[in-house]
Amino acid sequence: MPIEDRDNAYLITHALAKDTLSRLRDVETEQVSFRKGLVKLGRICGYEIIDGRMETEYVEIETPLEPTMGERVRGLDDVVIINVLRAATPFVEGLLKAFPRARQGVISASRDEEAGRDEDGSFPISVDYVKLPEITEEDTVIVADPMLATGSTMCTVLEHVIENSPEPENLIVLSAVSAPEGLLRVDEECPQADLLTVSIDDYLDDDGFIVPGLGDAGDRAFRTT
Repeated sequence: MPIEDRDNAYLITHALAKDTLSRLRDVETEQVSFRKGLVKLGRICGYEIIDGRMETEYVEIETPLEPTMGERVRGLDDVVIINVLRAATPFVEGLLKAFPRARQGVISASRDEEAGRDEDGSFPISVDYVKLPEITEEDTVIVADPMLATGSTMCTVLEHVIENSPEPENLIVLSAVSAPEGLLRVDEECPQADLLTVSIDDYLDDDGFIVPGLGDAGDRAFRTT
């Protein structure tokens, strides 16, 4: 199956997703190709979410020859995509190709790497900007960030998403690569969220970076190193 249940997370196993991620990991992949790869991966993940998490309904349609029954996806007008700045921007661009009518939210959140990790392995998180649309019980909410490392940033983002909003029909945390430690933290702190990723990597290094990972997705996408 394209989406596999892996204990506290779900794994996207689509061949094109794995191929695209392999190209993103490659140190020789330069900025433009890296950004395009994130866009492509976001689109693939979006289609997998539609296929694995959304229902279809039968509708009567009129072809040029005669009436017939067809199927349409339910809920495509009830999708909210949360962009965790900045690395998620090209990732979200791809998601919007699958969900062109989605409402969008933006949260600028980053970890304080100079402060170092706390005893529990988390980082202090600063949130500089939050702009979210209204979230309803009928919505599928996708919180996108290419890298889920310690889970510190994602847990902080989810607090803002959940705060003062009803529980949506689907709450999905979407990443390209994830560390086991981050998946565990998010699952413990926000059990109502489904964690969806293309790869569960090996571990976090002493600086809190995913290994083998793909480097800093934001720096590689925006050429800031």
